[in-house]
Amino acid sequence: MAQTLRPNTAGSLFATDGKGHPMQDTLVGVTLVLGVVAFVTAMFHNLHLLSSWAGLVGIATGTWGHVISETTRERFGLIIGLGASAVGFFLGMAHGGLFGGLW
Repeated sequence: MAQTLRPNTAGSLFATDGKGHPMQDTLVGVTLVLGVVAFVTAMFHNLHLLSSWAGLVGIATGTWGHVISETTRERFGLIIGLGASAVGFFLGMAHGGLFGGLW
């Protein structure tokens, strides 16, 4: 009967272990914000510097967050942020790159 007192989170996509992970949650948030910034600014040709740098930093934070993540919920957010950061980074690179127009 012990299983009736314990919630079953094994089947949930956003399963958590019931503990706080402030470092991992911060990396998820930063990666998602940078991914959105990189993805949105990649749609504008003249914002390639912001897009490529935000994408590059988003890829770095998302990769490190994925290395130290402990739950499926964290990994889900990190993969979404990493994908958006990568798209923004690659489109920013195609529009002029990290240093395009500065020299």
